[in-house]
Amino acid sequence: MAGILAWFWNERFWLPHNVTWADLKNTDEATFPQAEDLYLACPLAFCIFMIRLVFERFIARPCAMGLKIQVNGPQKAQPNAILEKVFTAITKHPDEKRLEGLSKQLDWDVRTIQRWFRQRRNQEKPSTLARFCESMWRFTFYLYIFTYGVRFLKKTPWLWNTKECWYNYPYQPLTVDVHYYYILELSFYLSLLFSRFTDIRRKDFLIMFVHHVATISLIIFSYVNNMARVGTLVMCLHDAADVLIEAAKMANYAKCQILCNLLFAMFAILFISSRLGVYPVWILNTTLFESWEIVGPYPSWWVFNLLLLLLQLLHSFWSYLIVKTACRAISKGKVGKWNPLHVSKDDRSDIECSSDEDESPPPNQKHHSSATNGTNKNGTNGYLTGAPYLNEH
Repeated sequence: MAGILAWFWNERFWLPHNVTWADLKNTDEATFPQAEDLYLACPLAFCIFMIRLVFERFIARPCAMGLKIQVNGPQKAQPNAILEKVFTAITKHPDEKRLEGLSKQLDWDVRTIQRWFRQRRNQEKPSTLARFCESMWRFTFYLYIFTYGVRFLKKTPWLWNTKECWYNYPYQPLTVDVHYYYILELSFYLSLLFSRFTDIRRKDFLIMFVHHVATISLIIFSYVNNMARVGTLVMCLHDAADVLIEAAKMANYAKCQILCNLLFAMFAILFISSRLGVYPVWILNTTLFESWEIVGPYPSWWVFNLLLLLLQLLHSFWSYLIVKTACRAISKGKVGKWNPLHVSKDDRSDIECSSDEDESPPPNQKHHSSATNGTNKNGTNGYLTGAPYLNEH
């Protein structure tokens, strides 16, 4: 283990030439970032997660109730053993042949079966209330941390001159504000990483998981080798747009359509301008070129910049989805009644629809009891197991 730790904390990887860990030990005159400081983020991430549960239960939920947001989820589909087995074991989107086969077996019409499957799919979706509470929690945290970052950074010299991030590097003392900012951001993103497996499941789960891993890696990297100054700029820049998209989703769930459209338009403008404009011109310029000129490259410098470039690729992908969403709405001539959070069909996790499927109850089924009793002993038949009908999505 000692050999593994010595290899991992190799000074020639983490630090510039002629700099050792001993040079960055805390003294009476100055405090520097220490890797063990980050251990505090793990229990703090658990505390943030618990605070979130309390916040959603006692603050977000009453606010949602005050806005008359529905408490119950989508209406549950009528229990049916045969359809349930098809839904869970074969496909959630049966094709025409399977629908016709099930119609003959159950003596239901095809439209009734289609509605049953739509209701069953919607049944697995969280309620609008749960979505609102999740968005309100994230909005509150992003608003707080962004406000804190702006108030703190406007007093720092490196906000106005990014070369200050590299002068006298890495012998830059760690201030209380920078330490607090880093630990709180790292704890929050750790809690988000864990909650990805418990929150609302979205289509871009893997992309967002990679985003959180890259963000956490950047925070750890920049703290350990004392690139904290430029790290604070990256974090503050990213928090700005997140405030607006969470606010737009809250307005969408509360059915405040005009406010939703306005907030989404502001989000799109801020996201694209900051992630495709300010980020490469301001952040990547200083980490790639100004740092090369003042400090020079070393192994962890390359890793740090590769992670920043990975974030830029994610920014480009999401910007493409946002632009595609807007163009799709304009091309359909629905600008006047455009709901961007519906149009996107969950292309990005932060741009989602409350429910995009019919939740109306199905009409009364014909001969329901006799059809159910008419199944064979194992509850299945040729329509469930026949290879021609397999069509899993």
